Order: sequence, then structure tokens, then C-alpha cells
Amino acid sequence: MSFASTVSNGDHAISLIDRQLRALVDWHGPVLANKDPEPLHQMRVSMRRLRVSLNQFAPVLRLPADIRLSRLAKTARRLGLARDLDVLQERLENQWLPLLPAAEIATLRPVLKQLARERQQAHGQLVDQLKGSAYLSWLAQMQRWLRKPALTPLADEPLARWLVQWQLGWLSQLFVHPGWQLTALRKESQRDQLHDLRKQIKTARYQLDNCKALLSGPCRSWQASFKQMQELLGELNDLQVLQRALEDQLPGALSKEAPELAQLLSQSETRCWQSWRALACGPMGGGGGSQLLVLLQADQRRAKRHDQWLRVCSGIQRAVLLDLPDPGVSR
Repeated sequence: MSFASTVSNGDHAISLIDRQLRALVDWHGPVLANKDPEPLHQMRVSMRRLRVSLNQFAPVLRLPADIRLSRLAKTARRLGLARDLDVLQERLENQWLPLLPAAEIATLRPVLKQLARERQQAHGQLVDQLKGSAYLSWLAQMQRWLRKPALTPLADEPLARWLVQWQLGWLSQLFVHPGWQLTALRKESQRDQLHDLRKQIKTARYQLDNCKALLSGPCRSWQASFKQMQELLGELNDLQVLQRALEDQLPGALSKEAPELAQLLSQSETRCWQSWRALACGPMGGGGGSQLLVLLQADQRRAKRHDQWLRVCSGIQRAVLLDLPDPGVSR
């Protein structure tokens, strides 16, 4: 906690943004090379984290008008499309096909070929975006701003005294999301709600992670719970996307063209849904917002006390140093 208790809001925000922007740049070349799906995934995560940090600490930053997050939206969509196709291909080929009879595998081979063609097309569009003037100009302007960042007066305040405030944005929205109350997934609108809830949970996890040096064990348990929720909802979403893709490309219904796969997907979705509902109804689910707020407030009080103690110690140290005799002067 010593680092976080002495750093300012501005220094902390700049450090986060600089690290995340560097990661984005580092993954640029490997993504263009397209030799492995992992760089694409990591670049997408880096972009998400950067967008979250810029939003979370916006009150501290004075960014030029040209550095708008909306300019990243198209690039983020291109990354997302290519990543979704990677997941579809990997899941279908490596997870599900080995469990199926030969007849169903033969039925699904054309689907895999079509997914590969779509992935190649998505990569071409992504390359155009990453090499485009809009994206490269945005990166250059961000790097230029980081060399001499402009900040608001709030930047000088100690981070330790603002922990709760940096979490209130998502905290006030997440736990009233209607997705927590869903007891079944019968309509497409309900699936959309759950997908939106997953995005909010992910944002919450990233924003907590941005202040992790100030968090106690109980708050870190919430981080771990959010990660588990995000993964379960991600698994549900992947299953639903795969089913839709198969329905779109097969000549008939999935239950008719590949009945064993349809059954496996249904069983997996049911297990995933049951695990999600257990978490959603648990102490760290939709009803736990007030508990987390209390924990964050306690962590902020602890960090403020530590910050005050460090400032007192620093003042004493300076006073002692000033009082020391000059070694070149005899008394």
C-alpha cells in the first residue's frame, strides 16, 4: 500500500494510460502478422483497458479535442469481429467436433471452411483499420500528449483519498442492472440484457484493478468473483453465438442437421446458466452493492490514514535533515 498511498491521482492515471498504450502498440505488429490468435486477443484486452482508464480518470485529464474515444470504436469493432471468429473456429474444431459422430463432422466441415473465409476477410478489414490514418493519428496524438500531459487540479490530490470516488461511476449502475433478475433466457432481448451486464461486470473489474494497490483482501475477493461471473457470461455468449452461426450456415435446423451437437450445446448452456444463477443470487451478486461500497469506504479510510502517516514521517525526515550540521563547518 505504500506506493498507492503516496502517489497522486494524476501520476497514477498517466502511469496506467502509458502502460496500456504501450501494450496496444506492442501488439500492433503481431496482429498484422496474423500468425497466432493470441496477439489479437491481447490487443483487444489492451484497448478495452485503455478505454476504461480514459473514462474512469477523465476528470483528471485535459485531453485535446481530437483524442476522442469514439475514434477507437470502429477499430474495437474490427478487433471484436475477428476475435469472435477465432473463438468460433477454435471451439467448433477443437472442443465439439472430437465428440461427434463421423456423419455430423462431415456435415460441419463446410461450416468450418466458411468461418475460415470470414476470418480471412475480417483480418483484411482489420489490417486496413490498423494501418489507416485515423487510428495511427490517434495513437500519435496520445503519445504526444503523454510526453507533456495536461491535467486538471484534481490530479494533484492523493489517490488514497479518492478510492471510492473512482469506483462510484460503475458502482451506481452495475447492481441495478435488470440482467441480475433474469430467471430464464427465452427471448433475444433477455440475452442482450445479459450480454450488456457482462460488459458492465468487465468494466467494474478493470476499474477495481486500476486501484488494486489500495484494495484489501475482501475487495480483491470481489474482483475474483467478477472475473468468474464474466467468464460464465462469456461462455454463455459464446455458446449462443456458435448456435446462431450454425443455424445461419446449415441448410436446416441444428437439431436436425447435427442433433448430437445440438444436445451437447444445450446441456453446456444449461450447466453454465445454473452456475451463473448461483453466483447472481449469492452474496456477491446483484444484491451486494451496498456491501462492496462499505468495503471500499473502509479501504479508503485505511489508505488515508497510511497516507497521513507517511506525510508525517516525511516531514520529520526533512526536519532532521535540515537540522543536521554541515560536515564542512565546525561548531
